[in-house]
Amino acid sequence: MRRIIPFLIALCLALPAAAERKQSFGDLDVHYSVFNSSFIQPDIAAAAGLVRSKTQGVVNVAVLKAGKASTAQVSGQVKNLLGQSTALTFRQVTESGAIYYLAQFPFSSREIISFTLDVRQGDNTQRITFNQEMFPDD
Repeated sequence: MRRIIPFLIALCLALPAAAERKQSFGDLDVHYSVFNSSFIQPDIAAAAGLVRSKTQGVVNVAVLKAGKASTAQVSGQVKNLLGQSTALTFRQVTESGAIYYLAQFPFSSREIISFTLDVRQGDNTQRITFNQEMFPDD
């Protein structure tokens, strides 16, 4: 019993970190995540054309229309707390029926970064804004 209580407390604290990041616009669902590029295995990074670095982040965006993978035009920018802005250049990756968009961005230290993503399908453009705290991988 003494071992279960710390486990349950740790699990409850970890649940918000595992929350899904998704925005829905009618039948269009946009899933997105941000992570440090050093978390990717070297062979996977090479295959996706990504640079592994402790100070390079990756934005991953997947678009689903009516529950099925869908193409879109994805663009955006990142901005640090000093207001310095960097444009995101997304490239489409298609793999086993999945379609997703990847972009890399630099960061120099532990910092909170603001993201603005524009997802366009046809004449419909949706904007997603969020913040993410990044940590260099030591």
